Amino acid sequence: MKISVIGAGNVGATTAFLIAQKELGDVTMLDIVEDMPQGKALDMSEASPVELYDGAVTGTNDYEDLADSDVVVVTSGLPRKPGMTREDLLQQNAEIVGSVVQNVAQVAPNCILIVVSNPLDIMTYHAWKISGFPTERVVGQAGVLDSSRFRYFIADELDVSVEDISATVLGGHGDTMVPLPRYTTVAGISITELMDAPVIERLVERTRNGGAEIVNLLKTGSAFYAPAASVAQMVETIAKDKKRILPCSAYLTGQFGIHDVYIGVPVKLGAAGVEDILEIPLTDEEKQALTRSANTYRDGIALLGY
Repeated sequence: MKISVIGAGNVGATTAFLIAQKELGDVTMLDIVEDMPQGKALDMSEASPVELYDGAVTGTNDYEDLADSDVVVVTSGLPRKPGMTREDLLQQNAEIVGSVVQNVAQVAPNCILIVVSNPLDIMTYHAWKISGFPTERVVGQAGVLDSSRFRYFIADELDVSVEDISATVLGGHGDTMVPLPRYTTVAGISITELMDAPVIERLVERTRNGGAEIVNLLKTGSAFYAPAASVAQMVETIAKDKKRILPCSAYLTGQFGIHDVYIGVPVKLGAAGVEDILEIPLTDEEKQALTRSANTYRDGIALLGY
């Protein structure tokens, strides 16, 4: 496969490196900074004899080099700074993402778009509108990352392996995300059987603020290792047509009672992109929380003129 990554900053470059290591296809990194993606691509290529992976890794400043890409990952945009919400980035990143997607749609009209730029759910909706692609070929990376954070916090709390933990986090990639303890298990055992409600709520709250916690610690940037690993998992699922069930930002047409918005839900991800949305049973409280999360992004979508 030909896999392209737009943006060769921390998230983009780490994503490209992980994709190369997994040998999912040839990787092209694009950035507006002259020579920077070329330098990082060469560095990654020189690591291949040590890490024992084949496949080309190239850097470019020209969208024509992305022609006929099968998957395009959009990481472009300004990172969050301490005190900023994802919504603070809305207008600035909308211009960047809009320009990127216009160019991608011209050179790779049949690709699957994976959006990583924040505010994630609004930028994914924006990318869908700008690209003109069918909704199944535009998907946002959010729930995979949020679920990964939730899984880590649970493993750390219980002192067990992360491998035995399965977690589900729905809703927007922000303060209104909806972690679902009922669907979160340790070796098949619900965490509601293993932890008291106050402990679960503390971990849920930490998950909601997971990105901000790292921003505040780094002070000059935002998370990139876990986001990149999450994107690489999505790319692997598409490239290998694994049809994994992953929480991703997908376009809803009435599922969970929600229309015309991108929001985090369980999807079957495969070679065609979002091949299905799993409308899992929710309690009234969980459904209301998901609806509130979706409504949070309608104002942002309206600000972009949709």
